[in-house]
Amino acid sequence: MSKRGGFPGGMGGFGGMNINQLMKEAKKMQADMEKSQGELQAKEFEATAGGGAITVKVLGTKQIKEIKIQKDVVDPDDVEMLEDLIMTSVNEALRKVDEAQAASLGKYNIPGLM
Repeated sequence: MSKRGGFPGGMGGFGGMNINQLMKEAKKMQADMEKSQGELQAKEFEATAGGGAITVKVLGTKQIKEIKIQKDVVDPDDVEMLEDLIMTSVNEALRKVDEAQAASLGKYNIPGLM
């Protein structure tokens, strides 16, 4: 039984790691996370719909960089199809960004952070 209460095993309580070491590890983890986020934001993600009729490129910041539409898919009598293809490809590109973000930052596994 501890004489003064507090954490079992004395001041440590962090698996034998002192507070300075813990702070160093936290700073290193923060720097690594920032680097991963920067790399992810600079990356491009591409998605297509309609067998390649629509191509969308999105940055890791979730900003649309480019939309390409093949001329033969543009039908003034069927604008709804074109809208659906654009929406599908944009949503797929954004899903790819989310997936890459989860894979990149998920390795840090900090409870309550994400």
